[in-house]
Amino acid sequence: MNLSERITVNPEQCGGKPCIRGKDILEMLGSGMTDADILTEFPYLAVADLCASQLYADRLTDHTVLRST
Repeated sequence: MNLSERITVNPEQCGGKPCIRGKDILEMLGSGMTDADILTEFPYLAVADLCASQLYADRLTDHTVLRST
């Protein structure tokens, strides 16, 4: 999935945070909304948008952990 086709960063939207179609999907999911809730409330969003937001978050948090002994 090409995230750059869905995720944008614009200082005029979402306080400059990465968003999809002007919506912070991760914030909505974090607030307890389900995928179905989001798609019902924002019918212009698609399942692929939800997947892209989760993939983006996964990539941001995927890093090597170094441990010293």
